[in-house]
This record gives sequence, structure tokens and C-alpha cells, in this order.
Amino acid sequence: MQKAIYKKNQDGKRVAVYEFSLGLRLAHWIRAISIVILVFTGFYISYVFQYPVEKTLVQNLYRFAHEIFGFIFIACILFKIYLFFTDKTSKIERASVKDLSNKQIWLEQIKFYLCIGNHPHLKGAYNPIQFITYFVLYVVFVGLILTGLILYMHNYHNGLGGLLMTFLSPVEYMFGGLAEVRVWHKLFTWFVIIFVPIHIYIVVLNSIKNKDGSTDAIVSGYKYEDESIHS
Repeated sequence: MQKAIYKKNQDGKRVAVYEFSLGLRLAHWIRAISIVILVFTGFYISYVFQYPVEKTLVQNLYRFAHEIFGFIFIACILFKIYLFFTDKTSKIERASVKDLSNKQIWLEQIKFYLCIGNHPHLKGAYNPIQFITYFVLYVVFVGLILTGLILYMHNYHNGLGGLLMTFLSPVEYMFGGLAEVRVWHKLFTWFVIIFVPIHIYIVVLNSIKNKDGSTDAIVSGYKYEDESIHS
């Protein structure tokens, strides 16, 4: 990274490292809001818990919201992948790959999570455990998107739905048919539901133990590190 993305903290002992670009932060929060709405509306579509009022087609409203935020979610995922490979600020994320083969960092990171050691110095934004977890998460996201689009195309046979039918019918067959697609869609959803509280806990734990403001980084873009690391 370049010196231009550093700025000293008031205590003079730490520098603020510009870790997350504005585009990445916006994508993160829009994606987070989309996930909440998608989970809520998805559960309603599967298990109706609100009855129509004054001839309002409640099921259609929930399904419409689910589809709208589904496409917003897809856009966020594609945008995030694009940023990872092209954004200059995301260079610190790409650098995380270099730590994957470092056994010492793996060991130190496990000790840190067990509260019996210090956090290792990393070359990238994510430690190896984080990076592998996020990689698996994005594989799950792809699974969610594919199964979601398959379900969508069975509701809308013309236009985009008809176009998707041409490309995704073989994928539907690979999943084992429409009934199995629904099962996989729910399994992928539960993975995300379980991941979210664990993700929040780990981020807060890192921020508290390291005192580096890493929780704030997804809002401000900056986290604080020892000045000696960047001197």
C-alpha cells in the first residue's frame, strides 16, 4: 500500500489504514439489509404467518419484495467480486492470499481466538481463517443466487425468466429437480443465518482485543495499526 492511505492518530502511536473503499462499504451494508429482508420474506413465502387484509394479496407483496431484494443482493455480490479483483483499495484484501500458506500465522490466529495468544501481523486485511470462511460464504452466496433464480424462472416463464430457463435448466437437473432446489435454497439460507451472528462476534472480538477500530472500518473505511508496522 502507499503512504497516501495512512494518517496518524491523535496519540501519534498509530496510523489509520484506509482498508475499505466507499463502494465496498456501501455494497456491504446494502447486502446486509438485503439479507435481512430476504430471510424475513423468504420465511413468509415458505410458512405464511400473515393473512390477507381488505383483499390485499399479501403473498404477492412478500414475493415481490423478495424478488426485488434478491436482484439487489445479486448486484451487490457481483459488484463486490468486481471490486476484489480491480479496486486499488482492495489490494489489501487480495494480499490476504499470501498468509494462507503461513502455518505460523494459522497457529497464532487460532491461539488468538482461544484467547491464549496475540493477534499475528498480517499482510492482508483478513487472517487465513477469515479468508477461507469468506470464500466458503461466497460459494454459498452463489448457491443461493442460482437456486433463487431457478425458483424465479418457474414463476415467470417469459422475458428474463424464459432466458434463465435456457441456461439454468441443466443446473436445476444437477441439483436434483425443482423440489431439491427448494431444499438447497433453504440450506444455503440457514448457513447465512448461522454465519451472521458468528461474523459479528468475531469482528467485535477482534476490535476489542486489538483496539484497532476494525469494527468501525466498515463504516469509516479506516482501522488503526501500530505506526512501527508502517515505518
